[in-house]
Amino acid sequence: MSKWYALRCKPRKEDAAWRQVMNEGFEAYYPRLPVNPVNPRSRKVKPYFPGYLFVRANLEEVGQSVFQWMPHTLGLVSFGGEPALVPDHLIDAVRQRVDQINAAGGEVFDGLKQGEAVYIQDGPFSGYQALFDVRLPGSTRVRVLLELLGNRPGSGRLVPLELDAGQIERKKKK
Repeated sequence: MSKWYALRCKPRKEDAAWRQVMNEGFEAYYPRLPVNPVNPRSRKVKPYFPGYLFVRANLEEVGQSVFQWMPHTLGLVSFGGEPALVPDHLIDAVRQRVDQINAAGGEVFDGLKQGEAVYIQDGPFSGYQALFDVRLPGSTRVRVLLELLGNRPGSGRLVPLELDAGQIERKKKK
């Protein structure tokens, strides 16, 4: 009977390992999220679990060595020499969560509300704190409100600023 297992991949080789697993005829799940890189040549998606993907196989039939020696992989995640099973309900939960994040437009937008504090990570305003205003329709750009020309908090003017979504990061809650 086929069961889910976590397969370790070599660093940044998840895509190649996923293609290899699929070419060998195994069912695989490789959860990915869209990213908005500042560099246009950077990857547009990133693995939800860097260095891992999930494979469904009947190890009694194929053995675990097929995954140990597959190009771009480091073998199945094992404890005490026994491959660790990944329950079906966990795979389903991961699928749901990845779908939610993708529907929101990516991790940057997941649960981000108007008025929430964000940090600008790149560009001329790097290091400034701003307030998230809105995700611009049909794009990966956002509008934030930046407080300028105030000598004390709350006394300045809020200036709208349009940025790539990859340039902002949610302010960590304490």
